[in-house]
Amino acid sequence: MNLSTFIANRITFNRQKSFSRFIIRLSAVATAISVAVMIITLSFVNGFQETVSQKIFSFWGHIHVQYKQGDRSPTSEEISITKNDTVLTALKNNSQVKSIHPFATRYSILKTKDEMEGIMVKGLDSNYDFKHFNQFLQEGKWLHFNETSYSREILISTHTANQLKLKLQDSVLIYFIRPDGTLRPDKLEIVGIYKTGIEQYDNSFAIADIKLIQRLNGWQSSQIGGYEIFLNDYHQMQQTSQELYELDVFPLEWDTKTIRDIYPNIFDWLGMQDVTRNVLIGFMLLVAIINLITCLIILVLERVRMVGVLKTLGATDWTVQKIFLRYSITITITGIILGTALGLGLLFIQQQTGFITLKEEAYFMSTAAVKIVWWQVTAVCLGTMIICFLSLMIPSFLVNKITPIKAIRFR
Repeated sequence: MNLSTFIANRITFNRQKSFSRFIIRLSAVATAISVAVMIITLSFVNGFQETVSQKIFSFWGHIHVQYKQGDRSPTSEEISITKNDTVLTALKNNSQVKSIHPFATRYSILKTKDEMEGIMVKGLDSNYDFKHFNQFLQEGKWLHFNETSYSREILISTHTANQLKLKLQDSVLIYFIRPDGTLRPDKLEIVGIYKTGIEQYDNSFAIADIKLIQRLNGWQSSQIGGYEIFLNDYHQMQQTSQELYELDVFPLEWDTKTIRDIYPNIFDWLGMQDVTRNVLIGFMLLVAIINLITCLIILVLERVRMVGVLKTLGATDWTVQKIFLRYSITITITGIILGTALGLGLLFIQQQTGFITLKEEAYFMSTAAVKIVWWQVTAVCLGTMIICFLSLMIPSFLVNKITPIKAIRFR
């Protein structure tokens, strides 16, 4: 063990009550809080973005293939396209494509004896993988499809059920507007109630059989509103959408759009969380740096006489600097370890108990979601240590200004 390490350890682990001991503890705690806040912030932002994104993807898929309609509203009805097995096979051959499902939507009115509610009915077929919806189902079951006719079952959201005072196995009249402007009623049974937590979906959509939509629109069984495509990796949405559109067999009158293009407001809002996250992390790093620099300056001033004695005995400026740098690194590492343990501990508790709750109408979830990305945790720890070490080089140069004679006389 060299001289600087020996002296730094003696100072750091000195059990005598002193002002420097208090400063050491305070600095370690402040560093720990900064590291914990950074880890917690990253995990909460990751969890929030992941949860909301997956809810949108589960409800709508990652890419839509539809007839070109320009800048159509996400809640407007589609112009039909005709199923094309050649195109469908080419779409499925893309390595990123996990599954493809036909769908169609239609405006309607749900009516009970005393209430009525406008709704957009989303029609799906018997091959649809309802595992995507499992997280949303609150009560009941999924649709039962008939081979010969359309299913007379429907799923509604908790919002719609509350508005119309409906429950499972109740019957509800559904009215569709005919092309001639007249209303056509039908009676459907409520077999399931869902809740996504996304107001735009819960307030607007119900789930039914696509055959019902085809019948009301006067479509053939081969006519659909479009295809929902689910991918293996949602990060590849934009690239895969472009690849599918550029297929040789892809019809010129069809279009591909990612769900990000269809609902840009939600994804822009999610992107804003990155700005908030970066500002908070920068602020916490600044607090940690200022805290450690202040701590080192106080420690240098408190040990001025020791510096004078060491220089008198022949110690170089760099040797004395290393004492205080090792001193500060010990504080930094202690703070990082404690902060990491504190941050991860709170995150694991949140995962198990969900004690941090949110207003679902505003945040699309009732409890704060957590996603721990381990490379981010490692980056926070290493980044904090490196940045703090480089910052601590500045106050350590105070040692160079101390002369032995004045230092020994310092009070």
